[in-house]
Formats: sequence, structure tokens, C-alpha cells
Amino acid sequence: MTDVFKGSFTQQEPIPEAGIDAAVEVMRHGRLHRYNTVPGELSQTALLEQEFAALVGARYCVAVASGGYAMATALRAAGVVPGDRVLSNAFTLAPVPGAIAAVGAVPVFVGVTEDLTIDLDDLLEKSGQASYLLLSHMRGHICDMDRLMQICDAAGISVIEDCAHTMGAAWKDVPSGRVGAAGCYSCQTYKHINSGEGGFLVTDDAELAARAVIMSGSYMLYERHLAAPPKEAFENIRYETPNISGRMDNLRAAILRPQLADLPTQCRRWNERYYRLETGLRGTPGLTVIERPADETIVGSSIQFLLLDWSGEAVKEVIARCAARGVELKWFGAPEPQAFTSRYDSWRYAPSQPMPASDRVLAGVVDMRVPLTFSLEDCDLIARIIRSEVGAVWQDAA
Repeated sequence: MTDVFKGSFTQQEPIPEAGIDAAVEVMRHGRLHRYNTVPGELSQTALLEQEFAALVGARYCVAVASGGYAMATALRAAGVVPGDRVLSNAFTLAPVPGAIAAVGAVPVFVGVTEDLTIDLDDLLEKSGQASYLLLSHMRGHICDMDRLMQICDAAGISVIEDCAHTMGAAWKDVPSGRVGAAGCYSCQTYKHINSGEGGFLVTDDAELAARAVIMSGSYMLYERHLAAPPKEAFENIRYETPNISGRMDNLRAAILRPQLADLPTQCRRWNERYYRLETGLRGTPGLTVIERPADETIVGSSIQFLLLDWSGEAVKEVIARCAARGVELKWFGAPEPQAFTSRYDSWRYAPSQPMPASDRVLAGVVDMRVPLTFSLEDCDLIARIIRSEVGAVWQDAA
């Protein structure tokens, strides 16, 4: 053993000074609740919604307590009721099927390809089984959105996009979250803007947006929103839509607004690190790099590679050897959930059938965070360590 990485895979950059100053101002005046304003004041949350809508080109935006809350709210507002079947990715994180279960619906899992995107052939085959798709752009990988929408439009499927890992990303220059009926985003610590927790729901559908505003907990204060439909859209909805409170507060919004303004710069920095790692991993025996299509604009805040057709013991040995040299990798193929990694057959509240082609992919998925606290030289070192340890285990197994 020679090189050892001594950095942290969970340390984020500090909140910008402008965000700290704005948060302190909110704490000093004490008006943390989004609707607690003085005459003539626009709340931080309303301003943030307006700015996020402008960023992605949406008519309407609702800022909420988490990305998971945004997904469940989007499903409810789109018309999902208990007992409905909702298609979704087999390769995703637990909050996605959790959002489906939260509204009393039943997840129907769609397979994953070696590109780590939803299997569109499997989607086509299952398209008659549901009227909704909660599409997870898992770990920032965007599928062929043109073909996906052709399939869904032909089958009458309404698409909700989970963009927790694709804020700032795009397909054919259309921002992630702007193809389906609604897009949902996360501001949790490890996402692209950080308020600890938080999320957004965007849409161009006035009725869906009005329902989401009422559900989020607006009471009858919806006219204080800057990125909501006109009051006429609420006339009937306000009487029949339940309040399921999950508002964002002004403190988190104050922290987020300067980060949102700087998002394009941060995305560029993530991609510098991602492509540096990718270059360092290319050509490693036994390791498959995920090729990104030309139509995809990525945000490389994490990186994945495949150890296809490796034994579970060999993958675990790679994980352990890299960990001994300071490189923290996660494996989605473990038979039991580990930290945030789990598989579709781990979620026993959601019935599933084995999908051999997808199981083969999931058994080889290795995942790594790419925080902006890494330097480019750190990325070179990390790639060397992974390359060395994958190569060593591959050679031993040969």
C-alpha cells in the first residue's frame, strides 16, 4: 500500500457568506414562518420560489420541507389515489417508492440498463399497468427523454420527475424536471444546494400547482406566493384539498437563495471533478465506466461504475481495500440494505418480482460521492487508488 486519501466524503463546502448573513437577518427579526411578514415585505421563501421557477423555466414553483414531500405532494396533486399503481425505477433510493407508498399507491418497478437509466423496453412492456410514472433520474443519469415521453404519451401515463440528483442538469438543453407534468427537487445536504433538508415542486399545470400550494400548508394565504397560479385557480380547490403541512421556512430559503444564484458555477466545478475521476478510471481491467450520451448535460456530484459479473465476495473485497486507503465506496448489490443503499427487493412494503437483467446490473453498481471539497488532485489520487485495488482483485480472480 502506498497512496492513502485522507479527505472526507461527507464534508460539504460552507454556506456562502451571503446566505449566512441573510439567515442571521431572519433570525434577528424572528419571522421564520413563510407567511409571517410585515406590510410591504416579500418573504424569503416566496422570493426563492420565484427565482427557482425562473431558473428552470417553470410557471409555478412550491418550496417544501423535503424532496420526498415534494414527490408525494406531486403524486397527490396529479390525481394518484390509494390503490393506484405507479411505475418507478428499480434502481433508485428508498424515498422514491416511499413517496408512492405514502399516498397509498402501489409501486410497479421498471428495470435498469447498464447505463443506469430506466429500461425503456421494460417500461413499454409495463406501460399498460399504470397511469402514472414517478421517474427517478437516479444518481444524475437521464434516459432518452424523447422516447420515454413517446411511450408515456401513447399509454396516457402522467410523468412526475424525481430530480433530486439532477438540479442543473438537462436533456437536449431542456432542464431536468421540465419534461413531465411536474418536477421534484431536493435541497438535502448532499444535493446541489444545501439547506440540510428542503425541496421544490415545479409545474406548468395551474390546477396541479394550486393543489400543491394548498397541500403544502398555505391555508388561505396562497396570494402571498410569487410563483403560484392566480387566485382564480384556487376557487374550488381550496375547499376540497387537504392541508398536509410541509412548507419550507424563511431560514432555509435565506440559506438557499445565494446558493441558487451560484448553481451554474458549482455545476461546472462538479463536472471538472467528475470527468477527472472518469478519465482516471478508464481502461481499468474488469471495471465498466458509464458512458454519458451527448444529449445529456450532467451534474457530476457523484460517480458510478460497474463491476459486472463479479462475485459478491470480490466486490466486497474491492470496497474493503479501497476503504483501507481512505476511499469510501458504496455497493448497491448487497443482499441486505447498507446505509442509504438498498434494492427494489429490499422494500417489502412494495411487492416485486425478480428481474434477472436488472439484478445483474444492480449486483455490479459501485457508487461514490464527489463533494466540492475535493481538489482535482484529490480526484487523481482517488482514481489511482480505485484503479489499483480493482486491478489487484481482478488479477487475483483471473
